[in-house]
Amino acid sequence: MTQSPIPGMKTEATIRGGIQKAEGFTLVEMLVVIAVIGILAGMLLPAMSAAKRRAQRTTCINNLRQINLGIRLYSDDSNEASPSPGSAAGSNDFMTLYSDYKRLINNYVGGCASPAQSKLFDCPADTFYPNIVFVEMWPPGGAVNIRKSLHDEPYADFSSYAFNGGDGRTENVGTNNRTITRLGLGNVKLSTVGHPSRTVLIADGSALAPWSWHEPSSRLIFNDARNVVSFVDGHVSYIKIFYNDRSPKGLAVFYNPPPNYEYQWSAD
Repeated sequence: MTQSPIPGMKTEATIRGGIQKAEGFTLVEMLVVIAVIGILAGMLLPAMSAAKRRAQRTTCINNLRQINLGIRLYSDDSNEASPSPGSAAGSNDFMTLYSDYKRLINNYVGGCASPAQSKLFDCPADTFYPNIVFVEMWPPGGAVNIRKSLHDEPYADFSSYAFNGGDGRTENVGTNNRTITRLGLGNVKLSTVGHPSRTVLIADGSALAPWSWHEPSSRLIFNDARNVVSFVDGHVSYIKIFYNDRSPKGLAVFYNPPPNYEYQWSAD
């Protein structure tokens, strides 16, 4: 005897027949989703990169404020002398004009047992430098990108930052006897600086060439490279550095910029 189904109750056959397969994404829909994700990523990544660069500049600005203060404290205790060997630096160790400040002001910025580990002298954007850094002449083939931090280099005394320590000497350098003048504060009492709000005291090491860690270019050395710079009067700015690639004087640190720029290397 066949049992009649209970009213309203679905039989197994009815259930099987009534099941509908769940529909997934079609290929076109999947491609649309991927395209939208790609567009969103393209919009967000530049914003995230810009935010990262701003954070790095903020760290760099704070570092230079503290270093500037350390230099001024050293100078106050040293009859207004600048923290540079000045004319005591020989032709073979000219780098100390720009790097020796770190050793001299060490006790004024809290000291550091290991110079290579000092975060105060480490710009977080410092990730590369051209191979002409502090060589003062172009090597065969031009500038080459060295993918290392300047802060890792012993000849820079493990610092991303350079003191404006030129000693005023004019000399011939390089194989073509290029005549350069080392502008700067190496033999200058800081109290005698003529324009303290324009005169560079300490800056990104990249400003001397110049190149830019903060806004890199496909051309390693270039005009208007932007750098963080601290001045004799204590303020810190993010500015453009003038570079005349047709000048026989070489790197940017060897000549003052045109009047429309916000800085100068010389103390007058």
